[in-house]
Amino acid sequence: MSYHFLERKDPRVDVLFQGLENMERLIAAMEDAPKSVFHGERFLTDEELSKILRGCRRTLQEYRTLGVIPYYLVQGKALYKESDIQKILEDAYKRCREDMRWV
Repeated sequence: MSYHFLERKDPRVDVLFQGLENMERLIAAMEDAPKSVFHGERFLTDEELSKILRGCRRTLQEYRTLGVIPYYLVQGKALYKESDIQKILEDAYKRCREDMRWV
């Protein structure tokens, strides 16, 4: 059995790193690509919405139980219409702004 060690100056190392950089670019492009839509609406999963709101999935469960956020339940998986979430956030912002006017 023979062992061949690669040195930093070996051209194969450059090829390897170029391939890794290309993969990194492709993954970044996939993350930035728009998600598929259904009848012009984009739906978010628990995981996606919790990342956007910077909250935990358990909090989303409480919001669903309390009726704070509308959702669709498809085969046991909760989906949220992105436009509904945006409207809820905008309405909450408007209420805060209105409350501040009277202070």
